[in-house]
Amino acid sequence: MDKIIKDVGDIQSRLLDHRPIINAEIRYFVREFEEKRAHRESRLLESLSKVVQEANEEVLPSDLEGVKRQLSNVIARLKAANHMAERVQQRELETQQGGQLQENMERLKDEWADFLKEQQRLKEEVGEEHAKAVGQISTRYSEKKKDLDKLLSDV
Repeated sequence: MDKIIKDVGDIQSRLLDHRPIINAEIRYFVREFEEKRAHRESRLLESLSKVVQEANEEVLPSDLEGVKRQLSNVIARLKAANHMAERVQQRELETQQGGQLQENMERLKDEWADFLKEQQRLKEEVGEEHAKAVGQISTRYSEKKKDLDKLLSDV
């Protein structure tokens, strides 16, 4: 009996215990990854390092000269735009001092108030129409329900 139990245990471990196979696969994967991939990664890092050094030594100084030229051009344009903005601001101040702007602002405020009143009135009209429509639909629905109840009671 003991031998049968031992044989059954051996058969079960061979059929159902996959740990030795999985452990072997894991060791193989780790070995492949560490040995082959590590060399590839180090070569890639070395080539990237060379590219960065070349960029720092050659490309960066030439780009800095171009950037300096462009910045001086941008500064000149900004000064011109600033001068124009100051002139526009000065004209606006003169217009405000004339009082025209103040009158226009008052007129626009009045028009805005009238517009808001009109919108409120229209909103109330739409609300009333909506309430009427809902009432009509609910009346129709109740009539249809009565007709349906009547038909069902006749059947």
